Amino acid sequence: MKSRPIRHGKSFDANTAALDNLMDKLFMQAKAQFGAAIKSFWFYDGDLCLACVQRSIGVVKYKGQDALAINAFIYRERGVLIGYFLCGTCATYIFKEAKKNPYRQTPLHADIERNLTAAYHKHLMSLDA
Repeated sequence: MKSRPIRHGKSFDANTAALDNLMDKLFMQAKAQFGAAIKSFWFYDGDLCLACVQRSIGVVKYKGQDALAINAFIYRERGVLIGYFLCGTCATYIFKEAKKNPYRQTPLHADIERNLTAAYHKHLMSLDA
């Protein structure tokens, strides 16, 4: 799994700048809601969807437009807001399930959280190397 921490002194393209801006907004919103429990943020940018670990991340149709399904998970043990993308199939499934059962997690959420936690630990280990 590939990962990239946000805000390193590298050159960024317009998409990366937009993603950083969005993660800043998500972080500020999480800080406002959860206070000191949120200490930092990180974005997982691996090639595969974290829900199914089979398909590449991709676009979903939202109100007739192509969109990326950006999501965030709070890794409470570390106080880290982790952003990530899903593939179109998994994102569509979660959206449909959310309409049927609002405020309920799907079985995919447990897979996503497990995979994100593992990716974050791998990222931390790479910093120690």
